[in-house]
Amino acid sequence: IELRAVTKTFGSVKAVNDVSFVVPDGSVFGLIGPNGAGKTTTFSMLAGFLKPTSGDIFVLDHTPDAVESLKGKLGVLPQDALLPANEKVGEFLCFLGELQGMNAREAKEGAEKVLAEVEGSAWWNTRCSTLSHGMAKRVGIAQAFMGKPRVVLLDEPTAGLDPRVAFQVRQIIKSRKGRCTLVVSSHNLQELEEICDAAIILDRGRVVAHGSIQELTASSEEIHVKLAPMVADYRTNDAAPSLSAAIAGVRDLPMVKRVEFDEEKYELVVHFDKKAVDAETVIGGVLWVLLNHRARISSVSKGRGLEQRVMELT
Repeated sequence: IELRAVTKTFGSVKAVNDVSFVVPDGSVFGLIGPNGAGKTTTFSMLAGFLKPTSGDIFVLDHTPDAVESLKGKLGVLPQDALLPANEKVGEFLCFLGELQGMNAREAKEGAEKVLAEVEGSAWWNTRCSTLSHGMAKRVGIAQAFMGKPRVVLLDEPTAGLDPRVAFQVRQIIKSRKGRCTLVVSSHNLQELEEICDAAIILDRGRVVAHGSIQELTASSEEIHVKLAPMVADYRTNDAAPSLSAAIAGVRDLPMVKRVEFDEEKYELVVHFDKKAVDAETVIGGVLWVLLNHRARISSVSKGRGLEQRVMELT
């Protein structure tokens, strides 16, 4: 997937403004941004629902409106997609398979396969109108995976689902990694951080960041150590150790570029050169110093977290 200087206007409003990015083949790619950022408009242009006002979009070397060329190769789950109320689930999926060019036998086999993948085999003769929200969402995901699509677009695939079903949907998406290219638009940033290889962050129609999840969260450039207040050791009558001495010890490590301490969060942020050393080596060195200074450690993490990064940028 590639977008080149894509702009979409609605009257005087630029919903998407000069957006360019490439989605690596076989990856899970996230579309991120607050409400009004241009995610759904971008998603709709990728799916061929909307045409860009200017710029170019290519999906598998075709423009998204090349229906015949992309038939059976592009699967889409729109946000809040409605299933046909009076159709039975199996009939609905078979019909979509035949629209892709499958014969009746291939369509039935394909429908049975994707329903099993979303743990919905028992719904074959169930009318779509009687499905719960979670069941309907999984049928929607099943139709997006019908056949052997090379690209699948999922808009808010876990919105409104209970935690158990949302977890199952994430596992389905993960199981497809490498078998096709997936683009996922979602407000659930922890979810995207878990399942995506790379992402783009949009704000007011413009790209504010684009890269791998590691690059976006700086997980390969900094570590965060949450501390607890240092206390005296009453068993030995020793005075409370010095926090400043512990931080100074971390600063003296040759692998460390810069150290910051957030007094409000009681958190140590350690920056390092990812070209010279990996995060795990830095974590080991930092913890060794802190423990030798009798620091009390609550947690250790790599990077800022995708949610914090988005809050900083939008």
